[in-house]
Amino acid sequence: MDSNSYLYKVLENNKIDPELYTKYNVKRGLRNADGTGVLVGLTRVGDVHGYIMDEGERIPVDGKLYYRGYDVEDLVYHAAQEQRYGFEETIYLLLFGDLPTKAELEEFSDLLGEKRALPNNFAEDTIMKVPSPDIMNKLARSVLTCYAYDDRAEDLSPENILRQSIDLIARFPTMVAYAYMAKKHYYDHESLFIHSPGKTKSTAETLLSLIRQDQKFTRLEAEILDLALVLHAEHGGGNNSTFAVHLISSADTDTYSAIAAGVGSLKGFKHGGANIKVMGMMEDIKKGVKNWENEGEVADYLIKILKGEAFDRTGLIYGQGHAVYTISDPRATLLRNKAEALAKEKGFYEEFNLYRTIETLVPKVFKQVKGSDKSICTNVDFYSGFVYHMLGIPTELYTPIFAISRVAGWCAHRMEEIISGGRIIRPAYKCVQPRLPFIPIADRK
Repeated sequence: MDSNSYLYKVLENNKIDPELYTKYNVKRGLRNADGTGVLVGLTRVGDVHGYIMDEGERIPVDGKLYYRGYDVEDLVYHAAQEQRYGFEETIYLLLFGDLPTKAELEEFSDLLGEKRALPNNFAEDTIMKVPSPDIMNKLARSVLTCYAYDDRAEDLSPENILRQSIDLIARFPTMVAYAYMAKKHYYDHESLFIHSPGKTKSTAETLLSLIRQDQKFTRLEAEILDLALVLHAEHGGGNNSTFAVHLISSADTDTYSAIAAGVGSLKGFKHGGANIKVMGMMEDIKKGVKNWENEGEVADYLIKILKGEAFDRTGLIYGQGHAVYTISDPRATLLRNKAEALAKEKGFYEEFNLYRTIETLVPKVFKQVKGSDKSICTNVDFYSGFVYHMLGIPTELYTPIFAISRVAGWCAHRMEEIISGGRIIRPAYKCVQPRLPFIPIADRK
């Protein structure tokens, strides 16, 4: 039998009639028919608010994101007012549930700085000797390898999980940076530069210093990367990667296996890799639209994309729309405002205005093509890739930066699942394969 015959068998024997999903009221994607998520758990870590339900009708409202009950906009505002970085405070809040005092924040930041360095020989044996062309793949393998360096890897006590969580959160920037440098050297054939992580820098400053040959960066660059880290740190228990961590943790497995599962989920283009799709689309738009200031020309090209006649022919305008947010994504709003300042500093203001034009036009274009009044807002992926591009960060690091941030939320949710979950997550699947009589091997055709 040739490979095509085997493939045919695989394709045919894994098809399920779409009508059966309706017949058995299957919650595909764990979503209800109205698009809301199926309630499968409770959490105190984070809340995503984008609509209200009124007598069974979904009513759009301005988007809000809460970390441990605190509005993320307040976290961002006060960090900026006090001229300090906000991600370390965000990590503390997510892990411990309270806002730190000044002394607690300083002590916690120092602890993270002390733990940035990888275990002895880890970089040489785990990263440099077995590099990967994909940084997320290398990150997942690095997380799993941490198990071998931990004498208490299987200890599921909250005290030990907290220790492991802080270790991983601190090490993620270093593991990502070293994986990137190894990839550049062994796959791109460039010179190898490995910097030791400083103990006194913020997470944003640490990452920028580790991935740049000269280790230099401006305050504004570090501030906007810090903002991106704050905004990506947590997004409720139902997003794919966080739910994956809940799922794996409910089986009472070790921390490294659970967090590696989160990395694997985030790697997908439908989740953490979405901003890469946005950047590809924007490059296509910049080539296809001659006058970026002509709204009519931009709108015409967006219509082509929506009709599947341009870019990747999927009919999707990436970075637009969200499963929960309806009128606005607060993360996108905060990042856009900071991106404008960076665009002026870096000479990208004309391109920034193109992003703003697209953001304004998409709802109108969507209504024109689809004939729908559905609320569509720009999501955080639309601007995050642009911000990283202005920072000179290569595309292959976009999703790993997301992981550097989101690991804080994953660890908080893992702790919650271990302490309050109590039951292995085991949803039902209905088998729709007909019963078949067994055929002796001599009679098979």
